[in-house]
Amino acid sequence: MDINLHQLHIFQAVAEHGSYSRAASALYLSQPGVSLQVKALEQSIGLPLFEKVGRTLHLTEAGRELLTYSERIFALLDETRLVMEELSGGRRGTVKVAASTTAGIYVVPPALGAFHRDYPDVKLTLDVVNRLTVQKHLLDNEVDLAVMGLIEDPHDLEVAQFVPNELVVIASPQHPLAQRKQTSLEELSRETFLLREAGSGTRIDTQRFFETRDLNIRVGMELRSSGAIKQAVAAGLGIAVMPLAAIELELAVGRLAVLDVEGFPVHRHWYLARRAGSHPSAAASALWNFLILYRDKMELAAQVGVPTATTTAGG
Repeated sequence: MDINLHQLHIFQAVAEHGSYSRAASALYLSQPGVSLQVKALEQSIGLPLFEKVGRTLHLTEAGRELLTYSERIFALLDETRLVMEELSGGRRGTVKVAASTTAGIYVVPPALGAFHRDYPDVKLTLDVVNRLTVQKHLLDNEVDLAVMGLIEDPHDLEVAQFVPNELVVIASPQHPLAQRKQTSLEELSRETFLLREAGSGTRIDTQRFFETRDLNIRVGMELRSSGAIKQAVAAGLGIAVMPLAAIELELAVGRLAVLDVEGFPVHRHWYLARRAGSHPSAAASALWNFLILYRDKMELAAQVGVPTATTTAGG
């Protein structure tokens, strides 16, 4: 059986108008041409589709069944066309995002939530891993874009500055330095530091900060997550340098304190990255552009004093 969409379209028009001539007029075709296409369709199916009663055409049983399926076929084509248009405009699709640990837990979810409100039909996946794994995912083309704090080798990557990453020194509220003003770096360096694992961007930033000032810090414990560091600091096991975004809740409930230290806070940024020379999908491009707009709105909100937690990039 050989049925084509052109024949089905003509068949539908004849069924709708109940006449070869009226269907031909509506389709801007000749009446013989319309009749010929319907005859070819009937021959392909092996059944008559119309019967003439008086001067009016009526659908046969086969014609009624074919009309039902034909309407479903064209409705599905219309839906397919709409989906393809939405894909080309970034309204549908899947975007894979990777983020370094702290960014993935505290920074990226609010941004993706704002994107989801504007693009509810785009499926998002977020892989929260260490910084080196994030960069490997990017270079291996396993994700569409990434958010991380430290990019030591931007080769083969397109990088854009994202939202601020403010590093502060934290301690238990009962720590002797919690009530001090302007603690010197030299005095701070004698405290016990709790650090993330080797390779962590925050750890590298912390060590470089003190090394450039010819100071060594005493490492008391190494932990593999920001959550573990916060718990250990709150328990009085030492102090730590952490992104401010990661401790907002603990500060609000008084479990942690930010120390007043010379040279702090240290102002850094989180960065967006994607593989250079790649051909992102429309949805991935929409997310990248949205995050740039999200950054700009966050910066504007900070300038006018609006709490950034309420800021969205939506319309």
